Amino acid sequence: MKKTVMSIVMMVAGICAAFAQMPQPVSWTTDVETVSDTEGVITWTASIEEGYHIYGAEMPEIKDMPTYPTTIKVTPVAGLELIGGVEPSAPASTHYDSVMEIELPWWEGKVSFTQRFRLNGVKGVDLAGTIEYMACTATACTPPMTETFSKIFGDEASAAASRPAAEETAAAVSGDMGALWEPVDGNIGTVAIDTNNSSLWSIFILGFLGGLLALLTPCVWPMIPMTVSFFLKTSKVRSKAITNAITYGVSIVVIFVTLGLAITLLFGASKLNELSTSAVFNLIFFALLVVFAISFFGAFDIKLPSKWSNAIDSKAESTSGVLSIFFMAFTLVLVSFSCTGPIIGTLLVEAASQGNITGPAIGMAGFALGLALPFAMFAIFPSFLQSMPKSGGWLNSVKVVLGFIELILSLKFLSVADLAYGWRLLDREVFISIWIVLFLLLGFYLIGKLRFSHDSPAPHTSVLGFFLAIVPFSFAVYLLPGLWGAPLKITSAFAPPLATQDFNLYGGEYREFDDFDEGMAYAAEAGKPVFLDFTGYGCVNCRKMEMAVFDTPEVRPLLENDFVIIRLYVDEKKRLPQPINVEENGRTVTLNTYGDKWSYLQRHKFNINSQPYYVLLDENGLPLVPPRDYNESVPEFVEWLNTGSAEYKK
Repeated sequence: MKKTVMSIVMMVAGICAAFAQMPQPVSWTTDVETVSDTEGVITWTASIEEGYHIYGAEMPEIKDMPTYPTTIKVTPVAGLELIGGVEPSAPASTHYDSVMEIELPWWEGKVSFTQRFRLNGVKGVDLAGTIEYMACTATACTPPMTETFSKIFGDEASAAASRPAAEETAAAVSGDMGALWEPVDGNIGTVAIDTNNSSLWSIFILGFLGGLLALLTPCVWPMIPMTVSFFLKTSKVRSKAITNAITYGVSIVVIFVTLGLAITLLFGASKLNELSTSAVFNLIFFALLVVFAISFFGAFDIKLPSKWSNAIDSKAESTSGVLSIFFMAFTLVLVSFSCTGPIIGTLLVEAASQGNITGPAIGMAGFALGLALPFAMFAIFPSFLQSMPKSGGWLNSVKVVLGFIELILSLKFLSVADLAYGWRLLDREVFISIWIVLFLLLGFYLIGKLRFSHDSPAPHTSVLGFFLAIVPFSFAVYLLPGLWGAPLKITSAFAPPLATQDFNLYGGEYREFDDFDEGMAYAAEAGKPVFLDFTGYGCVNCRKMEMAVFDTPEVRPLLENDFVIIRLYVDEKKRLPQPINVEENGRTVTLNTYGDKWSYLQRHKFNINSQPYYVLLDENGLPLVPPRDYNESVPEFVEWLNTGSAEYKK
């Protein structure tokens, strides 16, 4: 699947230039209908050539390949109130794409979109804005396109008076930002394309470990011997008991996977990609994990209504066979929710934030397998029940430890929002400081020096608690040098980048630029090649590369001494002093943020739009060697840098 997607990406990149000279497959018209002196309806109509389609407003996210929903935006002006949202003349029809192996919504032929509006305190306005879309056939797509529109409603003099304010916000650039921005001729290739499905595997493994952890909670642990004993007693033949127990485990998996799919449908496939950098969603996720942690600490329980579990339990008693076993599994899911709910919530948050449509279902499959496997195993080998520890206060201790883990993980989501919007509330040293405190508190809890309301008295430190406490205490000590700029490779996927570190004793004296033109000018003056890094605040693989490769003794001196580093964040939300209009594939595209600008640079100059992406350039903006993306091999990266440096000296 991954290879297929990557092939499609390369195919799309190769045909972009050809499409730029071809007639546009979609033509747009904009009309305004007057309802009253102060109300009206604006209508956009797309006429789509036969064989082409444009995508729906809600699109699934496909890993390593961006999808482009059809989006219409009206520029806000004083006195203009939009009523409701943009409404299509017909819902987008769903089609199975055999190449992508996924259901995609799109429109064909002709489709119209309407938006109601009202004037408040003005006699006329200039209704202006953009239409963003991508047109595709069964085998190829145009590049993403932007159509601009402008229509007068009401008094023309009043509308004209509103226009300068809108026009002041955009600086026309005519698609030319200088010679350094010119596209690279020919196919420059890419070194070390990563074609594994590591993110989905990590979600599955995280879910599986979450399922195993859920077994150690007070809601689930006592049910293991009860449930397995029930199967052994009700089925006189051991083979039948084993079959029923396996059916029970499979039922748990089916229930949780269905829940994962329901979560995907509830969010909407196109929304999953927004979760990775959206401040709103990341703040919501941060708050959710904090609430889950407080629940695990014993402040309150997250429970489903008792009548739900009672109703399902009665169904299990009144039915027989496989259906009865299924309802018993459903009862376990509902009864254990106060303990498993926060774990499931954390898992779904992590899966959704990956922006992958299958993430929640994969994660829930792993969770259910981890939860159900022991039930089946104890039924097959009932002698194991004799060696199980009895229920007791240790189960509550497991919940509290999970609460600490929830708090520790929650900072990742707060950090993403903080970085993307430049709040600088959670710089790297602040992030690490909070982690150190949390790991120390966890260590004190494990040795019995910190207790919560539901904990049993601890007159002395247990031997197990003593040895377990060594882990968080040691990790807290490991984190300490990070306050002064140490790389801390283990935390690379979570902690903010080193660039946010205010005090860094480990860093050398070198300049790092966050502006392409400034960095290129300095490189020409210094007579050094450029290391151009397209990255993102919400890019986990970017953080891994920075810690696992860039901050090694082999690579760091090469970057600092032999290159000028330009690091561009394509999800930077800081707004440009003035939006910039550029010509891209025959259409006007508006760049509103610095992230828009650097993303445009990447796709305009290098014809690619994925991160991380690394390019070695000379002072004229030409690649010295083929670019490189995610690959944690330090020797290969060193060889790549040395080859680029040698080419520059030639």
